[in-house]
Amino acid sequence: MPRLPTRSLLAAFLAALLSPLLSPLTVPAQAPTQTSNAPLPGIRELMRQVVEHQRQLEKVRENYTFNSVQTVEDIDAGGKVTKTESEEYNDFFVNGHIIERMVKKNGQTLTAGEEQKETGRVTKLMQKAEKTPPDQPLEGQEVSVSRLLDIMDVSNPRRAIFRGRPAILFDFVGRKNAKTHGLVEDASKKLKGTIWIDEADREVAHLEVTFDDNFRVAGGLFANVEKGSSFEFDQAPVASAAASGLWLPTGGEANMTARLLLFKNLRQRVIERDFDFEHFGVEARQSKDAKAVSPAQP
Repeated sequence: MPRLPTRSLLAAFLAALLSPLLSPLTVPAQAPTQTSNAPLPGIRELMRQVVEHQRQLEKVRENYTFNSVQTVEDIDAGGKVTKTESEEYNDFFVNGHIIERMVKKNGQTLTAGEEQKETGRVTKLMQKAEKTPPDQPLEGQEVSVSRLLDIMDVSNPRRAIFRGRPAILFDFVGRKNAKTHGLVEDASKKLKGTIWIDEADREVAHLEVTFDDNFRVAGGLFANVEKGSSFEFDQAPVASAAASGLWLPTGGEANMTARLLLFKNLRQRVIERDFDFEHFGVEARQSKDAKAVSPAQP
């Protein structure tokens, strides 16, 4: 899922919100090219199948690494980009948890000091991951799919062709009167969006989410995320010699407007792209040709 700046503000709960829904890797069935006339499945059953795929494939994704680049643009009130920074990571999985190791900052490899610091950080995170069950969050909070659906009102289930493949879509919006506990659940009440589920593979193909109300952290004293802040996430099947037919994250984008500590306005666009998926196994086999299929636009 896309990383966001000021991670203590947004990234923790966005990751917790999305992680039960998103499965980075799975082996799909042969997808039809036309929508089905079969009755639509219930939303809870559909999402249960999505999560079950993720659990089944936890060991499979341990055999994959990929690179990701996050570009952060600071934007002024007129929409002009005033500053651009980027970070490149090598991502891999430990005990079902994704670990991100920074390898470049603003296009430059890390200095010896930065590399040493990053090695220490990643080592501690790997040790923590080994002791944390795959179905529990490594950092921050998490909300289960069933709990998320209790907080959200879902509507308008329908079928469509998305990037050449049949998909089941539904809309969701947080219930303002829902009783919630913790940052993640509180934020869920402020969200609305649409999710695209690949019908053949029961995988999240696309997700669009928007804050339909201001979200205040610590009553607004720490931060206030403004209405209209949004993000989206994409996955796609890839074609390669070693990773034929696997679903992989291809990136996402976030647009956020917030006020931090009552005095600092923040307007940022974050774009993440994931690429260079590599497979390795007991024989240290690798494939650097894994690329997301270039789908036709919906």
